[in-house]
Amino acid sequence: MIKREIAKSIIDALKVMPAVTVTGPRQSGKTTLVKNLLPGYKYINLEDLEIRAFALDDPKGFLKTAGQKAIFDEIQHAPQLFSYLQVEIDTAGRNGMYVLTGFNNFLLMQSISQSLAGRVAIFHLLPFSQDEIYPMVDITLEEVIHKGFYPRLFQQIKSYHNWYADYISTYIEKDVRKLINVGDINSFRDFLKLCAARTGQLINFSEIGNELSVSYQTVKRWLSVLETGYILFRLNPYSKNLNKRIVKSSKIYFYDTGLLCYLLGIKIPEDLQYHYLRGFIFESYVIAELKKYIYNRTLNADTWFYRDSNGNEVDVIIEAPGILKAIEIKSGKTVVKQFFKGLNYWSKVSGNKKSEQYLIYAGDDKQVRSDSIVLNWHSISEIFNDN
Repeated sequence: MIKREIAKSIIDALKVMPAVTVTGPRQSGKTTLVKNLLPGYKYINLEDLEIRAFALDDPKGFLKTAGQKAIFDEIQHAPQLFSYLQVEIDTAGRNGMYVLTGFNNFLLMQSISQSLAGRVAIFHLLPFSQDEIYPMVDITLEEVIHKGFYPRLFQQIKSYHNWYADYISTYIEKDVRKLINVGDINSFRDFLKLCAARTGQLINFSEIGNELSVSYQTVKRWLSVLETGYILFRLNPYSKNLNKRIVKSSKIYFYDTGLLCYLLGIKIPEDLQYHYLRGFIFESYVIAELKKYIYNRTLNADTWFYRDSNGNEVDVIIEAPGILKAIEIKSGKTVVKQFFKGLNYWSKVSGNKKSEQYLIYAGDDKQVRSDSIVLNWHSISEIFNDN
């Protein structure tokens, strides 16, 4: 089993909290992780219809059978259990009792906020990070981006295209239909592809709605579904202590670039070298890696972007206690002066002496300059070396 970076944080949390929840997209490795990490816990899969029926028909008897330490996999199928789990936790007064897993962030968070608030530590497990799966491996950037990071792809899957096609079909048929009433599944598929074509760009709900002949409100609802399913995420604009001429729209990025490439119809890694969205795809890759690092280590850090009405922009602002990290992302393989334009502007307007500046690019060198640090595409996590 490939060691997951989030494992230590989960073990530490079980020492001080009664329960832990591990959520994340389908096929991110949640079940494999908790079963291997906690062999002394009884594993209970609520995908099993008989087990689920037992849990729903006789929750008290079910929890008694589960014992003192249990893993409840796919807990979103039995939301009624959460109230009974609360009673068991409060009665026992012990830490490390239960581990809950599920892929539907909205349903899980809703149930937790109603019954288990203050009793459970929440973790987000995304697909493999670059550091987990590619340490010291000789592979091109294009191959990494095109394949993606879902664990199943590293288990002798021959056709990435077929796997992603099945993944999307399962996601839409099983997850999307449960959350919203999508009359036309093909329209939702088209929506997914439109989002892929807009990765790294400002969201315009009306524009997308017009292309699909659906309402502004429908687009917002559909986008929320993609967020709760860990398909994509929004990056919001940073405006603290700066002038008010900041754009208010968010940008969208995909958590996995392999899925993004599938939706964009990119058939082979070599096609990425000249694709018209190469820059935005590379941005999505880098920002997703930053978010994985933050999630895996439960860092107290937020991610933003900066852009004003004149088009001055910095791709990512990481806000951590006492410090800001401004990051520019460039898909070129040779560092040129123009790459630092956004960072130079940021240093003038931010007024923050505790602001660090980084350039991440698609080449292989690293540099330490007087006002910024240059990192290559396989050294992204070094941004956090001092955290």
